[in-house]
Amino acid sequence: MTGTERREQLIAIGRTLFAERGYEGTSVEEIAARAEVSKPVVYEHFGGKEGLYAVVVDREIRTLTTAITDALASTGTARELIERAALALLDYVEGSTDGFRILVRDSPPGQQTGNFASLMSDVASQVEHLLAHQFVSRRLDPRTAPMYAQMLVGMVALTGQWWMDQRRFKKADVAAHLVNLAWNGLTGMDPKPTLTDRATPS
Repeated sequence: MTGTERREQLIAIGRTLFAERGYEGTSVEEIAARAEVSKPVVYEHFGGKEGLYAVVVDREIRTLTTAITDALASTGTARELIERAALALLDYVEGSTDGFRILVRDSPPGQQTGNFASLMSDVASQVEHLLAHQFVSRRLDPRTAPMYAQMLVGMVALTGQWWMDQRRFKKADVAAHLVNLAWNGLTGMDPKPTLTDRATPS
């Protein structure tokens, strides 16, 4: 096995173990044992478990970022773009379940790579301009678009986590219901929302 092939083998094994047991539950010893190599080989390629984890996370972040960015960069109405972005995330959950499990877990202490929360925040930033444009056309305050973008992306992300373990609904149906709530909620918004309980402290 060449050095490149060995590196890819270790990445694949690490990805499986991190998904099954998390970062803390995975050891260099187990990674080496699965690959049928000695521990120094793992250290030689990645400097240790954290280095291997960083490579795995970086790859997953790039894959998911590309899928969602491509969906948002395509042409179409705002609703169509939201539909495509929701489907892109669900496609990733379906096709890369191990990767998604890794991303939604907390990163190890000192981890310098991106994490799922920062990725979703980046996606929300891309969604902001879509919402701001819609808000202006509907006479809503465009300054609130960043807040609503976070809400929208958070709803899709949390639903993706739920669907990962609860596959009782088809992917397209989950996406349709997500967009149903998001879009119809957005189209029926009050321009100056207030709490019904006026006694609630600010």
